[in-house]
Amino acid sequence: MKNIFSSSPEQYAKYRPDYPQALFDFIYPLLSNKECAWDCGTGNGQLAIELAKEFRKVKATDISEEQLQHAFTADNVEYSVQAAESTCFEDNSFDLITVAQAVHWFEIDKFNEEVKRVGKPNSLIALIGYELCSISPEIDKIIRYFYEDIIGKYWDPERKHLQSQYQYIPFPFKELETPSINNIKLWRYDHLVGYLNTWSAVKHFVNKNNYNPISEIEKDLRQAWGNIELRRVIFPIIFRVGRVK
Repeated sequence: MKNIFSSSPEQYAKYRPDYPQALFDFIYPLLSNKECAWDCGTGNGQLAIELAKEFRKVKATDISEEQLQHAFTADNVEYSVQAAESTCFEDNSFDLITVAQAVHWFEIDKFNEEVKRVGKPNSLIALIGYELCSISPEIDKIIRYFYEDIIGKYWDPERKHLQSQYQYIPFPFKELETPSINNIKLWRYDHLVGYLNTWSAVKHFVNKNNYNPISEIEKDLRQAWGNIELRRVIFPIIFRVGRVK
């Protein structure tokens, strides 16, 4: 599992979008118990803190200690630094296992074996992600240009899994049909720029070239945003759910 989000965990916690209630509304009725959940690759705990509202216990893991230091807290969430592919959890521990915007960084076959080991009979595994947001045709065009032409060669190879909506990630579970879900946020311009700064390819670009590539689009992006204080930002959700055993 790659660790590339340790350098600016406070930005990640502040600017990355959380997850819509529709995900939980789909998952929870499928569960026979809500005793214990594992949120793997939890980052700053955005998903774990939501699971904590329904589950008696939540175990949340990540390989980045820096991310966990900025994680949201709750009495029933226990954070630990562990690799996705090998944990200290006992067999048959979890009713639900979730991975949000992280599974593409895993050694997926090893992770799947770990899921089979720690998932209870009839438990669920949910893979959640999102790719490019949509705001307006003019803004979208600038962001797409930035994504493909300015920082395109700086994306890690694993990014392809998000572009293909996780369809080519091995998923050896009984897959369930999931609804189409959009995550809709109201953002100010500064929030959008903060979010772009969390992109892994931006970090790679800065490390290679010693300047921030967002400076190349900032003037056009600000003009396209206009004088509107809040704009609707739409993230199409990637969502795969399966029975573990």
